[in-house]
Amino acid sequence: MNLEERQISYTTTNSYSTLNSLTDKTKNVWFVCHGMGFLSRYFLRYFTGLNAEENYIIAPQAQSKYYLPPKLKHVGSSWLTKENTLRETENIMNYFDAVFEAENIPKDKNLIVLGYSQGVSVALRYVAKRKLNCEQLVMHSGGIPIELEPENFDFLNAKVSIIYGTEDPYLDEKRMIQEINRGKKLFGKDINIISFEGKHEVNIELIKVLV
Repeated sequence: MNLEERQISYTTTNSYSTLNSLTDKTKNVWFVCHGMGFLSRYFLRYFTGLNAEENYIIAPQAQSKYYLPPKLKHVGSSWLTKENTLRETENIMNYFDAVFEAENIPKDKNLIVLGYSQGVSVALRYVAKRKLNCEQLVMHSGGIPIELEPENFDFLNAKVSIIYGTEDPYLDEKRMIQEINRGKKLFGKDINIISFEGKHEVNIELIKVLV
């Protein structure tokens, strides 16, 4: 028996979703990465409370889709697993490149990069790998990739925030202390730490006060 895993490259197509319109009146462009189990078009619902004239939101779509338990009726998606993580990360980075190229965001707009839950890891990796300077970098209820180091963000001149729920079952007090310390190591002690009473959920009110 000679079992061998091989690798090929091919062209694929993926969607992404947007909310509002990009116009001369737009002040902020958001690039928001959803968490595991989401589809991008549903994730955008958390941003409908923002001023539609001033905020344009882009939500990329994780390519790996699956039926959500227990009824296996609704569809969710996932960015990464422990399987072939490096290769899959490169695929995601190339996909993000294509989204930014398609959107052609004017340089006079404030770029806000936000990752929620599993989306934190891909958002941070993209900012680091592509040296993407933004006005704000927001990590909402997610973990920082272990391979990232302070020098990966030497170029960055942004307001950096960590948002988390105090009752999050995935991010207990010990884990959050570790993540906050990691954040301070990567971005400096001026990092903005925001906690709220709640579980593993998107905090709409805190998103509103970011701008």
